[in-house]
Amino acid sequence: MKKILGVFLGVWVAFLGAVELKVGASAVPHAQILEFIKEDLAQDGVELKVVVFSDYVTPNLALNDGSIDANYFQHKPYLEKMIADRGLKLKEEAKIHIEPLGVYSKRCRSIATLKKNAKVAIPNDPTNGARALILLHNEGVIKLRNPSNLSSTTFDIIENPKKIKIIPMDAATLPRILGDMDAVVINGNYALQAGLSHKSALALEDSRSSYANIIATRVDTGDKQEAINKLIKHLKSQKVKDFMEKRYGGEVIAVFE
Repeated sequence: MKKILGVFLGVWVAFLGAVELKVGASAVPHAQILEFIKEDLAQDGVELKVVVFSDYVTPNLALNDGSIDANYFQHKPYLEKMIADRGLKLKEEAKIHIEPLGVYSKRCRSIATLKKNAKVAIPNDPTNGARALILLHNEGVIKLRNPSNLSSTTFDIIENPKKIKIIPMDAATLPRILGDMDAVVINGNYALQAGLSHKSALALEDSRSSYANIIATRVDTGDKQEAINKLIKHLKSQKVKDFMEKRYGGEVIAVFE
């Protein structure tokens, strides 16, 4: 029945001349959340096309060059870093949810049991790398010069009592090397894709984090702004909040009221 309804709505909005909106997203959970509201948007005159990306760089480049109209995969510090580094004409439209960054391990039962000279892998992109270091600081593994600095690097570590070896690696590969490291700091979306539960994390961010996932658009949205506004309206609905809670059970936390 749901499939039939979707087909009917597709025909209906096509007849009415619906606005097409291409949104780039990571497969989990962003694309899943977007697919959840596709029929609602169709009823609102917007034909949503979800374009799935498997990395953190291409979605912003595609948005900047006009291949897509918006993206939903990143947090604001990452967007700001790419804008600064590459001169992109992009902006934040709305904060939607947080995927708590977590510390996972197959060798340790707690942060406190990390051994001397333990190997800990973290994301190698600047913003998520800093985010991982801040989490490790908050858990007492290391001490940063300024834990409020969202651009912190390993050079900002001023205390490392256990001489932990911090190894930056591509974020997407981190779940696959979990068995090779003493601990791994993994982004929420990649943890979800790998079937890791936040309940098994040694440490986890909470909703107070600065790293809420956002909808990003070009600075000049042209004639797509109305469709983007409708997208945000549906993403910020109680229906989506309930979906997040039911589908992800704490792995994805809405940051809107």
